[in-house]
Amino acid sequence: MAANAEMDREAKAALQSLYTKTPQARALAQRAKGILVFPDVLKAGLIAGAHHGEGELIENGKVTGYYATTAASYGLQAGVQRFGYVMFFMTYSAMNDLKNVNGFEVGVGPSIVVVDSGMAKSITTSTAQSDVYAFIFDQKGLMAGLGLQGSKITRLNR
Repeated sequence: MAANAEMDREAKAALQSLYTKTPQARALAQRAKGILVFPDVLKAGLIAGAHHGEGELIENGKVTGYYATTAASYGLQAGVQRFGYVMFFMTYSAMNDLKNVNGFEVGVGPSIVVVDSGMAKSITTSTAQSDVYAFIFDQKGLMAGLGLQGSKITRLNR
């Protein structure tokens, strides 16, 4: 499918961008059981907000599925923002939670650490002990309160 080929190109470019800006992410990728890449997520809101994007799961260098990320939020927010995020699944147990549950929810289940630029500098493969590490990158636009808590990830049938 043309859509899958386009997603593959976007996911590879997103990973390359992340690895260039955050070399520690590449080290995690080498130990990860799976890498879930969402190259382009759109978040918009005015009091109530939502984000949505599509991505792919990569295992052993091969795409094994396509996924959507969606979240709704309510609170003091206004604006539009685009960003990408990558989740490194470090255990098979965490991978099974993603693959076997109809709607993997961030913040429920395996321990997920959202890595900011300061934390990334101190992560090594020997200190990485969590089930999942998430990196948010390539943020464009203005919107406060960007996070992944409450995001629901579902498998797409492609």
